Amino acid sequence: MTSTGIIAEFNPFHNGHKYLLDQAEGIKIIAVSGNFVQRGEPALIDKWTRTQMALESGADLVIELPFLVSVQSADYFARGAVDILARLGIDQLVFGTEEALDYQAISDTYAARGTEMETFLSQLPDSLSYPQKTQKMWEKFAGVDFSGNTPNHILGLAYAKACAAYGIKLAPISRIGAGYHSDSKREQIASATAIRKHLNDREFLGKTMPAPQLLEQATKVNWANYFPLLKYQIMTNLDLTAIFQVNEELASRIKEAVKTAVNFDDLVDKVATKRYTKARVRRILTYILVNAKETALPEAIHVLGFTHKGQQHLKSVKKSAEIITRIGAKPWDAMTQQADRVYQLGSLDIQEQNWGRVPVRITKEEKEHEKN
Repeated sequence: MTSTGIIAEFNPFHNGHKYLLDQAEGIKIIAVSGNFVQRGEPALIDKWTRTQMALESGADLVIELPFLVSVQSADYFARGAVDILARLGIDQLVFGTEEALDYQAISDTYAARGTEMETFLSQLPDSLSYPQKTQKMWEKFAGVDFSGNTPNHILGLAYAKACAAYGIKLAPISRIGAGYHSDSKREQIASATAIRKHLNDREFLGKTMPAPQLLEQATKVNWANYFPLLKYQIMTNLDLTAIFQVNEELASRIKEAVKTAVNFDDLVDKVATKRYTKARVRRILTYILVNAKETALPEAIHVLGFTHKGQQHLKSVKKSAEIITRIGAKPWDAMTQQADRVYQLGSLDIQEQNWGRVPVRITKEEKEHEKN
């Protein structure tokens, strides 16, 4: 049976994600971000609730991306996620995109000319941000045009690059519905941005999500819950450069900006420059919040949930991959678990995220009940 991988945040899970799962074939394995997500913010709801949402809507196996994969720029995010999915034996990677491109041909180009492309990238001037350098590389070697705000397309190119090392086939799916950052309420397939903005509109959530009751019942957080903690970290840390990816220039800018910033977005605006994009600054501030240090990624794979089919697939790969289904006294990934403890500070209602938690299990009967 075909094994299909999907890399996602599900922040939160909505009809567009359900559509993507419906297009996937065979065993559907999801590598999902943990409690902090790629663009540098706490997940709206915890990883266990998002796992249940995915399993009830067609996923077979959900595994967790470590913190230092989840909260990274596109290339590192894609590389870390694809590496985990490759160890679980996926045949193809399904992802949504705004562009109708032959991503497989792009991946094949990188497989053949990767060294040359990386050399070109390294020789571009430092006045360009890394995303700008990457765009120039794809333009030169693959003839890719960039127009508008297409974050899923950017990730798609990062997936093409990452999958080249493993021979994993790419299966892009055209995005439908509202744009990535649209807050429109008109479409039945709305963006996660719109859902996060209109959390109190039950009719809208019922129209745009397969399981709105799970979102309604869950404890919800955003940067406002953590901004006082972030300010404390910045103001009391004598050496911010000890934090992952913080250089002296950023440390100085952040220390000065926090004196007058009234909220998280204001702080990002004050720190960001042409060189330091807002996305990069948000990730840096997330690293500061959780006191992130550069550490090796875990060898083991942490399972968040599965169906019977997913459980059978785990059994078939257990000889080639170390699988963790319960975190006890021995940590799975100390950095991720530290980030989870900080995440729990956002609300007294957030449950323990690691100790003794077991995978979410969805039976065939429960799936049939959800369909009806």
